[in-house]
Amino acid sequence: MNRLSKARLDSLPGDVARPRYDLDVLSVGVVHLGVGAFHRAHQAVFFDDRLAAGETDWAICGASLRSAETRDALQPQDGLYTLAVRGSGREDLRVIGAVRTLLVAPEDPQRLLAAMSEPNVRIVSLTVTEKGYCHDPARCELIETHPDVLHDLAQPEAPRSAPGFIVEALRRRRAAGVAPFTVLSCDNLPSNGATARRVLQRMAELREPDLGRWFADAVPCPCAMVDRIVPATTDEDRRRVAERLGCFDAWPTVTEPFSQWVIEDRFGAGRPRLEESGATMVADVAPYELAKLRLLNGAHSALAYLGYLARYETIADAMADPAFARFARGLMDEEAGPTLAAHGVGDLAEYKRRLIERFENPALRHRTWQIAMDGSQKLPQRLLGTARERLAAGAPIPRLALAVAGWMRYVTGVDDRGRAIDVRDPLAARLKAIADAAGPDAMRLAPALLSVQEIFGRDLAADRRFVRPVTRALAALYARGPRRAVDEFEIWSGDAAGPDSNVNR
Repeated sequence: MNRLSKARLDSLPGDVARPRYDLDVLSVGVVHLGVGAFHRAHQAVFFDDRLAAGETDWAICGASLRSAETRDALQPQDGLYTLAVRGSGREDLRVIGAVRTLLVAPEDPQRLLAAMSEPNVRIVSLTVTEKGYCHDPARCELIETHPDVLHDLAQPEAPRSAPGFIVEALRRRRAAGVAPFTVLSCDNLPSNGATARRVLQRMAELREPDLGRWFADAVPCPCAMVDRIVPATTDEDRRRVAERLGCFDAWPTVTEPFSQWVIEDRFGAGRPRLEESGATMVADVAPYELAKLRLLNGAHSALAYLGYLARYETIADAMADPAFARFARGLMDEEAGPTLAAHGVGDLAEYKRRLIERFENPALRHRTWQIAMDGSQKLPQRLLGTARERLAAGAPIPRLALAVAGWMRYVTGVDDRGRAIDVRDPLAARLKAIADAAGPDAMRLAPALLSVQEIFGRDLAADRRFVRPVTRALAALYARGPRRAVDEFEIWSGDAAGPDSNVNR
């Protein structure tokens, strides 16, 4: 079958949307680090809208910091790919043309640095996941002993990490008298712009103290909140899309109809009119971000660990089980939701209803295993911040405790049938060693894993109000099995009386 390309655009079926602008006259205004599925289903779509509206200087140069897979799939297609939006019993296809250049950093770091140093580039955005910032998620600070950080400080002109590339590109722009770009984090980090600023400023200071001072004064790092569910593309997705297109797309991107981008309106060198494409430009992203992290991401992680252990392949599969649907609603309504009022977040009933509807969408095969990746980086933002606030208010945390216990059971690397779990996490080897030493004993395993300060800090491991319900939940997972532990949650947790019951007694 022929491959999707510029030459094939005019022959696509009439119901497939496609770029209605001249791909050959665009100029790159954005370098995006981490050109994976989420970026292609989210930010690239907003920029594609702006290109279609005539803002032709905001095309994207997409860069992969590790793998050549995306480049190898899309470069033969002239950077084009299909967005498949699935929901409500229908699938809409749209070919996206915003990504005009694709680079692979390890193959040629100088080429990426040159692209980031171009005066026309006014935004460098990131979706490199939590671990890509080389930071301690519990303290939101650069890990100065991280192997990539040490490499980038020793060989700054051939960096490996996102902070290394950004700081070296900014240094070059400063030396050439070119204005700095805006650094726009689109990752699920608390106050992601502020976190990026701390990490990058420290990296700059370690390079040159004067560079660090200049960074602090000159480089905008706005916060942003992004929201769209994007499962990994499967071969069946490729087959379905090819059948509709009449040509082969090596890497279509599947997503849901919902999409949200809330951005702190603080850019140093201009920006496209993203608000005209549905983005929300605000002075303070924090309320939006916190609601998403604690409700969507927190519930997602809880369902991922517990659902995987209960042998559910996707989030929709787990939500089809009344016990898991009840647990997810309870986590939102009784534990995560009440913490948001103190942060100025208003009525959340409609937002939570939409989340449940999105989780239940069977057209999105969002695998529990995919969401479970990198839990050591995700737990502090998604679950532990909520737990700390609940404990500070003297409130119980039974569902949060079960979610954390689900992660603990998952990172042992062996399920309840004795089968290996493919744990993908920066701390996977260390966590496995801890689990092996403790054995399948909740009284030993829970405190052993809680001692990992990069995840839990010092406070939670020393707080009996946290340790006891987590240990109890882990014991329930071992004794009852994952499915029964969720189904019988109210019985063993002591939560039968509802949100005011004392599970810490």
